[in-house]
Amino acid sequence: MSDFDEDEVLKADSEDEEQERENDHEQTEPCSLTQDIIAKGLSLLCRTGNGLSHAYVRLDLKNKALSDLALLSSFIHLRYLDISSNRLSDLSPLTGLTHLLWVKGDSNLIEKFEEHWLEQLTYLQWLSLASNRLCDVKGLGAPALESLNLTSNGIRTMQGLEYHKLTNLVTLELRGNSLETTDGIYLPNLRHLYLAKNNIKQLEGLERLEHLNTLHLRDNQLESLNGINASMKSLHYLNIRGNLISSQSALETLVSVGKSLKVLVLLDNPLAMTDDYRLYVISHLPQLERLDKDPITADENEYE
Repeated sequence: MSDFDEDEVLKADSEDEEQERENDHEQTEPCSLTQDIIAKGLSLLCRTGNGLSHAYVRLDLKNKALSDLALLSSFIHLRYLDISSNRLSDLSPLTGLTHLLWVKGDSNLIEKFEEHWLEQLTYLQWLSLASNRLCDVKGLGAPALESLNLTSNGIRTMQGLEYHKLTNLVTLELRGNSLETTDGIYLPNLRHLYLAKNNIKQLEGLERLEHLNTLHLRDNQLESLNGINASMKSLHYLNIRGNLISSQSALETLVSVGKSLKVLVLLDNPLAMTDDYRLYVISHLPQLERLDKDPITADENEYE
């Protein structure tokens, strides 16, 4: 899949999530979790950690109108859990499920990260809480977490993020929130950062993301690219489509990134509507391999 195709997939995913949220509002009255519901959702029989017995390690509780998870506390061998599209506001019953590797909790009513509950899930690698009611990230921390999806919440700030509790995080999705700045996103091993459809006006603190490979900022309110600098020596893909970039001088900031930047998406900015826009970009960023939809040709490179 090309980088541009990835951009379109992200847009489609966001639309699917919005539809899922609307469907959630049409659920029946909330209900409590029962042993019968659990039994019907269990699958994937595996050996337990000590190798002496077997247990089901996957549980699907999607779209059950559940309001609590109290009964889950005894299912300590679970590794994969789908609790999406319910009425859940409290995930603390998961604290004792220390073998969890994967949790999908999209389209619920989660408003905050309960203090320390994620820290006890020492093997958790993948977590999605898209389309909930989170407004901040205070209390967020999981030692083994590699991928975190917080798309379509109401997050206004990343202040309070304790980076030393997320040292293994590689992918962070924050599309469709209410961020106005990137300040506070300090995650030392982050590779992929998705920030489309926020209200971002300023790029701050990005100089600390030395391993960042993908930065997706489509549909924000950026007028400049100040904040992208030479310390971002791993940046390969930058999408700033649908912002307010109008000045050619904005590209001078990208020159500092050096040879790492290979793909740039600038469509739907005022700058992209100017004469000789494409050749101007290529002449200033000769290392690019793709601009917007199209690869850069050998003929275009002659104008460097």
